[in-house]
Amino acid sequence: MSTLPTQMMAVAISAPGGPEVLIPEQRPCPRPQAGEILLKVAAAGVNRPDVMQRQGLYPPPPGASDIPGLELAGTVVARGAGAERFGLGDAVCALVTGGGYAEYAVAPEACALPVPGPLSLVEAAAIPETFFTVWHNVFERGGLKSGETLLVHGGSSGIGTTASELAKAFGARVIVTAGSAVKCQRCLALGADYAVNYRSEDFVAAAKAATGGKGVEVVLDMVGGDYIERNYEAAAVEGRIVQIAFQGGPRANVDFRRLMLKRLHHTGSTLRARSVNEKAAIAQAIEQQVWPLIAAGKVKPVIDRTFPLEQAGAAHALMETSSHIGKIVLTLEHSGGSLG
Repeated sequence: MSTLPTQMMAVAISAPGGPEVLIPEQRPCPRPQAGEILLKVAAAGVNRPDVMQRQGLYPPPPGASDIPGLELAGTVVARGAGAERFGLGDAVCALVTGGGYAEYAVAPEACALPVPGPLSLVEAAAIPETFFTVWHNVFERGGLKSGETLLVHGGSSGIGTTASELAKAFGARVIVTAGSAVKCQRCLALGADYAVNYRSEDFVAAAKAATGGKGVEVVLDMVGGDYIERNYEAAAVEGRIVQIAFQGGPRANVDFRRLMLKRLHHTGSTLRARSVNEKAAIAQAIEQQVWPLIAAGKVKPVIDRTFPLEQAGAAHALMETSSHIGKIVLTLEHSGGSLG
């Protein structure tokens, strides 16, 4: 570790506010503690929780870095005590509680995975946050099975494109909602069976029509608000609704009789505050179930655009327009190029 720099460049939040508050600055280079690895970051994914943190609405959990960034990919440059799975120089991607927008970042080794062979480091950085979220919520909590139908709200987002790809890979049908005809067409091109423009169509009626009146078995919802009651309407008997965000608001006026009459399950979760052991269990499941699909070229993260790390503000501004399809990724010069 003696050859590591003492300082690094990171993008910090100077004060709660708009994208302009993301400012590059010098920070001490972190050192791995027991069970951790230190990565020289090649790329970091941009996610909605990063935007919320920047706005002052989603503070990091106790002990986490105040630098934003929940997923990254890079090479191992140092290991803490007991961290023995990866060797120095290994290419890995990792889920972290913060610190991704930087030249170096520490990650729990248990929450890191080897970069699948077909992927670049930039592509690998687009995996952890979305794939961990989708796997846990759609498959573990929602119990999606082959032959069932999944309704994905925000189908053109990073979460949405990931959910569509994985659901299709495991034999399910997919209905997505998106906010424009262009987004709907792109979702169909990426494999969705049906795409509903929520600005001009009723997703409940579309879901019923697509399932012969039965309804969908699983709903992945990041909207909340008045979608909650409508999700109950769109769901099949014994349907499962999984809540992962509330972009439309966390409160709703809901007739809960449908919950009883259809025997619905409405669950939800957050990822960032979960324990390392809980995240490690998700990582192990993904490595067993999803990594072979990536290695075979059947699943691949969809990247809309990349930005240099120091342009994180521009990346956030793009995310806030919701015009992107798939993931937005920040890259560092030593990553060897980008896709954007």
